[in-house]
Amino acid sequence: MAERHLVKIDRIETFLIPPRWLFCRVETDEGLIGWGEPVVEGRAEVVRSAVDVLAEYLIGEDPLRIEQHWQVLTKGGFYRGGPVLSSAVAGLDQALWDIAGQAYGAPVHALLGGPVRDRVRIYSWIGGDEPGEVADAAAAQVAAGMTAIKMNASGRLTAIPTSAEVADVVRRVATAREVLGEDRDIAVDFHGRASAAAARRILPELAPLRPLFVEEPVVPEQSHRLPDIVTASPVPIATGERLFGRHEFLAPLQAGVAVVQPDLSHAGGISEVRRIATMAETFGAVLAPHCPLGPISLAASLQVAFATPNFLIQEQSIGIHYHEGSDLLDYLVDPEPFRFVDGHLRRPEAPGLGISIDEAAVRAAARAGHTWRNPVWRHDDGSFAEW
Repeated sequence: MAERHLVKIDRIETFLIPPRWLFCRVETDEGLIGWGEPVVEGRAEVVRSAVDVLAEYLIGEDPLRIEQHWQVLTKGGFYRGGPVLSSAVAGLDQALWDIAGQAYGAPVHALLGGPVRDRVRIYSWIGGDEPGEVADAAAAQVAAGMTAIKMNASGRLTAIPTSAEVADVVRRVATAREVLGEDRDIAVDFHGRASAAAARRILPELAPLRPLFVEEPVVPEQSHRLPDIVTASPVPIATGERLFGRHEFLAPLQAGVAVVQPDLSHAGGISEVRRIATMAETFGAVLAPHCPLGPISLAASLQVAFATPNFLIQEQSIGIHYHEGSDLLDYLVDPEPFRFVDGHLRRPEAPGLGISIDEAAVRAAARAGHTWRNPVWRHDDGSFAEW
């Protein structure tokens, strides 16, 4: 068998893109270009510096040795893990898979073992950070053909929620359920705003409304409370957007969470999320990748979704409340891969990640850049509140 001609990584660039994203572009000496999305929302500049450091290793390397590079990038430093490093690796990993697909003339899902489904179910956000106008927003998603939505349970929550706070959460979800009917699903995001005590109080009240799942009832630092919450909750529990590798998912899975939500731009990219999904399958849990980000992150998520047997549903952020002035489709040559049909996305067959990035639009947008930061919330007494 003839020896494969060695292609080398020649150039790595990063672009701060409004509204709050970071893209990376990896180019080979033969002109193949892969795109990735390495970002921590609100800390994009820090991740950009991490990508620059990791690029020192990748320049001159064979882009098709993806697993070898993943091992070195994640383990080659004495200090490992964390959101910044894992997100930098994630974006580079996406770009390498994009290059591999182009080199082999196949979509990434084919390289992951082939598709196990023809379309992927998606959901849309309603309600914003301080959920309001839920009925009208839910009705708009019904009109758009969506079969599922996600909404925040509340704004800020006190440690032991009052009867009024609990009633507000239940009323908000009930309003959405009334509009959606029984044929569509609601996922409820606590965004880590609840204490374990608050979650145990609220979740049984939500059960009659049959949420698809309740997401991140407590912050990751309180993950040791998940067994209590799972036991107390008749509603499936989801978590994982702030976990960055398969080792961090082990305890939640042992606690009995039903849905894992690694983010393709945070949890080590395609390579690691694929492994997280496989580990979750051994616990009978399903995959619902977190993705309130840009087009590259969504494209990478979909490639995993199409090749993952225990996939449930995909988050996507078209029209989400964080996107002011720019949206996913602004940076695509052709928006067709993200055209919704009956609340689903069809399987992409183009090589690599299945999308074509409008490089001119990216470079133009990067001239403006962004300095997006998440809000800092406070309770009425002036103390810090989880956002």
